[in-house]
Amino acid sequence: MSVVTPAGATIAGVTHHLAEVNGARLHYVAAGSTGSPILLVHGWPETWWAFRKLIPLLAGGHRVFAVDLRGFGDSSHAGGDYSVATSAEDLHHLIAHLGAGPVHLLGQDISGGVVHRLAATHAGDVLSLTGVETTLAGYGLEMLADVNHGGSWHVGFLGAPGIPQLLLPGNERRLLADWAYPLMSATKDALTEADVDEFLRTYAGPDGWAGTSGLYQSLFTDNGATKALAEANPLTVPVLAVDGVNAPFTEQTFRQVTAGEVTGVHIEGAGHLVAQEAPDALAAAFLKFVDAVD
Repeated sequence: MSVVTPAGATIAGVTHHLAEVNGARLHYVAAGSTGSPILLVHGWPETWWAFRKLIPLLAGGHRVFAVDLRGFGDSSHAGGDYSVATSAEDLHHLIAHLGAGPVHLLGQDISGGVVHRLAATHAGDVLSLTGVETTLAGYGLEMLADVNHGGSWHVGFLGAPGIPQLLLPGNERRLLADWAYPLMSATKDALTEADVDEFLRTYAGPDGWAGTSGLYQSLFTDNGATKALAEANPLTVPVLAVDGVNAPFTEQTFRQVTAGEVTGVHIEGAGHLVAQEAPDALAAAFLKFVDAVD
């Protein structure tokens, strides 16, 4: 794992790396040198930087990796397939590249479908699965696009082919800093101006909406595939479901797709951006779960 110079912000104790896997270049950071491995997968509108506060809390007793999914952050953006299925295969190849598997896998928000698919199709890669403020196509994700019943306009907008790339360049700060982050966060000062600038650095870059568009389009092209996968291959690894403001959405979802144990945790007072808003509480719940699995 050759070390590269970070293209943007960094934190003490991590090294930055690039891996050529599955036809994509994935950027990831690594921290810690002992203990069972953890792989952190960001949601939207985030990158690996969403875990800047969480990584130091985990790295004392674990090897921790946090990745930029393809089409996000400092991973490759130009051309290719950015679907849930392809992103899950990316993680499968990344785990092999790291030589660290199986891993304790944590995914949040829109990456829930990615980490679920990885665990369902490559069970040998995964020691445990933690979902944070997330759900799946066929199990409630569609409700988030239903504006007539409390859903949000942005789900359909981001999933409309070509629309994010057409309308969002030049308007990234207005969407993310002025609308998305204030709406999603319930914790004052969870994101500083410097944090917002780091997220905007790559969303405002060339093809900055490729990953977003691909993952949201997967919701509208799923056509029952996730439900069929879950019914044919229910998860057998231990699952932790962490909810903030949307409790008990994550727990309800994963109880439907898991044949084994599901532990539900509600972090009081946290909004949707749990890793950024309540890193101490999330780390405590996650480490208790992971240590019990180990």
